[in-house]
Amino acid sequence: MAAPPTILVAVARYYPDIADQLVAGAVGELERQNAPNEVVEVPGAFELPGAIRLAHDSGEFDGYVALGCVIRGETSHYDHVAGESARALADLAARDGCAIGYGIVTADTRAQAWERAATDRRDKGRDAAQACLAMVALRRRFAAPATPE
Repeated sequence: MAAPPTILVAVARYYPDIADQLVAGAVGELERQNAPNEVVEVPGAFELPGAIRLAHDSGEFDGYVALGCVIRGETSHYDHVAGESARALADLAARDGCAIGYGIVTADTRAQAWERAATDRRDKGRDAAQACLAMVALRRRFAAPATPE
């Protein structure tokens, strides 16, 4: 039986109240699944891919949960931050085989973001943790040595 996966939860703290809800949902799910985890904080969503890459290079973790929030403002900054962080995380998953649960909430308003992040509502932190664990399991399945026939 395989050891439970060790998971890094990387959270962008730009919106602290929303970040706290996302972390609560993710860590709660990881604890329910008996997955050891560590939480690290970064300033914003744009920094999440870099943090996960550094952690991946360390070899300490089996999977990653990326959490944060980007709320649309009056400029195009939202599009750049949301799009580039998503692209970079997708690159890490596809190119480097990182098992990543994506939990960056994108919304037009703080109320929409809260609805998605709150643990008593849509709980996107929990969803991201579940996605991460599913991808770790899939990677382990395909990395397992073939059985002789």
